[in-house]
Order: sequence, then structure tokens, then C-alpha cells
Amino acid sequence: MTGRLDGKVIIIAGAASRGEGVGTGKAMAVLSARQGAKVLLVNRSAGRAEDLRAEIAAEGGEASVFVGDVSTEADAHAMVAAAEERYGKVDGLVNNVGGGIAGTIAEISEEDWDTVVQVNLKTAMQGTKAVVPAMLRNTGGSIINISSIVGWAGMIADQGSAAYATAKAALHGLTHSTAANYATQGIRCNCIIVGTVETPMVARLGEEALRRRVEMVPMQTKGTGWDIGHAAVYLLSDEARWVTAVNLPVDGGLIGLRTWPR
Repeated sequence: MTGRLDGKVIIIAGAASRGEGVGTGKAMAVLSARQGAKVLLVNRSAGRAEDLRAEIAAEGGEASVFVGDVSTEADAHAMVAAAEERYGKVDGLVNNVGGGIAGTIAEISEEDWDTVVQVNLKTAMQGTKAVVPAMLRNTGGSIINISSIVGWAGMIADQGSAAYATAKAALHGLTHSTAANYATQGIRCNCIIVGTVETPMVARLGEEALRRRVEMVPMQTKGTGWDIGHAAVYLLSDEARWVTAVNLPVDGGLIGLRTWPR
């Protein structure tokens, strides 16, 4: 199918990949543009975002770059204002900014805790707060928060992820609250729970760790940023007009399936 997002203006906060390859933000941006959307690529630095804009343009898509830190109220509002100024409206927002610092609750410093919460949760809060008035002016829209399986189910690992798990879990509450507050005003809010996909963000783990991430998935196959991108296109499209307050796992069955002891 083509043209599923024709005429729509989509903001993707955290659009560019951190390294070579296809992260979730890049996949969502490329697929949204391929489906006819005008895409605002939001990043704290311009370099990789400009490279992504050029890739989209080379395919015949339309995108532009906004540089800012959307954990701040000023930049979040400026991001939305830039989308309206350039494209006339806002139809969709993807809150995809994220990152973690290892540590159990007993180990992590207060400074690192605050940093992780700011990166993962406050960016989504500020982005959502800024975009709601624009969507109300546009008679509605779709907001997607990008969470992680780490925020849904306890994951036993060599390193703790207390701050990251907490911040991602909080996105589920933000999703439900936003969906409830604006359900009668045309604004939908959903959350994609990302499984053990292979992206530039996790490439640093090394081949052995990446292999183990595949083995833990019931489908026994590797997930990629494109899998998240396809889910986002659906939730941004009018095909999902009756879908809100959903936490959608894209994880190869990791949350929903368990192995029974023999």
C-alpha cells in the first residue's frame, strides 16, 4: 500500500540514528515519507539529521530538520511551531528520544537517574504538551510514545537498568492519561513497546550479546528498526482511527509467550 499518510505532517523527535545502520527513528521517518507524509526530523545535533533528510529527499520524499533539546519547554514549543510554519499543521508526533545508563537502584547515582528520566520521559512530556494545542487546531492527531520491553517486564541481566526501566514504564501511564484526556477531541495516543531489535543504539553490545538477544525471542528471528517503523505508520494513519490507549509490543512474541517447563 502507498499513500497511507498522504497530506499528513509528522514530527519525529529523535529521528536520526546514532551510528551507521537503521534505528527506529530513521525507519519511522523514511517509511512515513514513503507513505506521503511531510516529516520534521528532530535531533539535538544537525549532522545525522541532515544526512537523513538528504536520503529522504533522494527518494522523492519531503523532510526538514529541527535542531533542539525537546526536554526543554522552549525547544519543544519551537519544534511544533517550526512544523506549523513550514507545513501549516501537525498531524502526528512520535516521541522517540531515549537512552539509558546502567545501574541497579542501589548503584545508580542521583545525577544519572535524573538524566535518564529527562531523556526518556521528560522529552515525551514536553513534546506532548507542546503538540496538543496544535492538534486541537487541526481537529485531531496521533501521538506515539516509544517504550521498551525493559519498561514492561523485569529483565534479568548482567547490569541493572533501574532508571531506564522506570522511565519507559512511566511512558505507559503518560500514554493512557493523554488518550483519556483527549479521546473525544480527535487526539489518539498509543505506545509501541520495542523488543530486542538490532539498531545502532545496541550495536556496541557485540556479536555474542546480539546473538543472545535473538535467542531469547520466541520467534527466533532478529527484529529491526523497520519493524517498529511499519507499526508506527499504521498508528499514524487513518487506518488506526479507532485505536487509542494501546501499548503495542513489537517484540517477536517476547512479552506474550512463555516456555512451559517440560
